[in-house]
Amino acid sequence: MRSIFSISLLFILFTSNSLLFSQDIPKNEDIYDSVLYSKEISGGVIFHNLGWGAEFRKGKNITAFKKRLFEFDFVGMKSPKQIKTYNIYFINAKRYVYGKLNYVYILRGGIGLQKLLNRKPYWGGAELRYFYYGGVSLGFAKPVYLYILNFTSSIYEYEITTEKYDPEKHFYDNIYGRAPFTKGLEQTKLYPGIYAKFGVNFEFGLFKSKISALEIGTVIDFFPKAIPIMAFNKSKNLFVTIYISINFGKRYN
Repeated sequence: MRSIFSISLLFILFTSNSLLFSQDIPKNEDIYDSVLYSKEISGGVIFHNLGWGAEFRKGKNITAFKKRLFEFDFVGMKSPKQIKTYNIYFINAKRYVYGKLNYVYILRGGIGLQKLLNRKPYWGGAELRYFYYGGVSLGFAKPVYLYILNFTSSIYEYEITTEKYDPEKHFYDNIYGRAPFTKGLEQTKLYPGIYAKFGVNFEFGLFKSKISALEIGTVIDFFPKAIPIMAFNKSKNLFVTIYISINFGKRYN
């Protein structure tokens, strides 16, 4: 009798736990969210070791494990040697980067593939993919303008003018600070190039119809014509950056 009771009790407990477990399955495993979506669109913020920017992507599934995406990135690019300073002789002087010739930005447009490494478990977690992209880069180099001190016959009298930074004329003692960014926009130069990107993508969204992802990777930008950033450093053809990005978006049919 005891053995029958024990077996019956175990059966009841097992059945109850199974029912409770089945009720606790997250909504992302609901039948309405189990559709295989064929298209997606997303955007996000990029933080890399030489600046930050934004990205936009649109893609389509090729198979259940592989998808093709088109992307556009716009990021700022600075020199690792640039340091902000200010004229210590003037209380209201504005901070600037001594020796900086150009503000540099890069617009990328390319195509790539993401391949699934492991599918997200039904109870949650992250889905892991590796990816690679390639395409064209377009560099923008806008000249740096500064407020310059022009002293008269008396060292206590001066006027401030706005001038394009010239390393042969402008030094610590006659630079008052940075001028507005809009000054010199019409003098922006373009530098066409190419880029390659690769890394891993962690998809941690709760619903298959929504995209919430963290991405870590490396980007290589190459420009046939070198881009000048700092006056006292060699202009660069090659920019290698390590980045992390956060993306949000949706999947649809």
